[in-house]
Parts: sequence; C-alpha cells; structure tokens
Amino acid sequence: MTYAVHINVMPLKELLDPQGKAVMGGLGNLGLKGIEDVRIGKHITLQIAAPSEAEAGKIAEEAAQKLLANQVMEYFEISVMPAQ
Repeated sequence: MTYAVHINVMPLKELLDPQGKAVMGGLGNLGLKGIEDVRIGKHITLQIAAPSEAEAGKIAEEAAQKLLANQVMEYFEISVMPAQ
C-alpha cells in the first residue's frame, strides 16, 4: 500500500530564527498587527510504499533523522495517512 507522509521540520524553540524575525519585521512594515512570533520551517511530503502505516512511519522517521532534519538545530513531526 502507498502512504502519504507529511514531515514538518522546524527550528528548535530555544534557537533564534533569523528568517522568522525578518518576516516578522516585514509583516510589521505592512501594518499587520497582532502577530507575536514567526517561525520558518520546511514541509516535506513523501509517498512511501510499505506494508503498513507503522512501517511507513518508521521509514519516514529514518529519513528525517538521517537527512531531512538537522537534529542539533531542528525538530520534526511526522503524520502518515493512506495515499489517495
């Protein structure tokens, strides 16, 4: 079966996010009010052929740990669902 896997990679909350700060400044320059923080990350979508949802999740986790996220500076979240 094929699964659609979504991986969100974000900077660790303890670290400065220079891209987020730049976007926050730009939003302020546009006159947009009420925005208290901006964090910029990556959204990665994988199509994984696996015998089960759990196995697809394991494959995605290995990909995130080994390549997609720098775990010194980023964390990741994975969601797995049957592909349509």
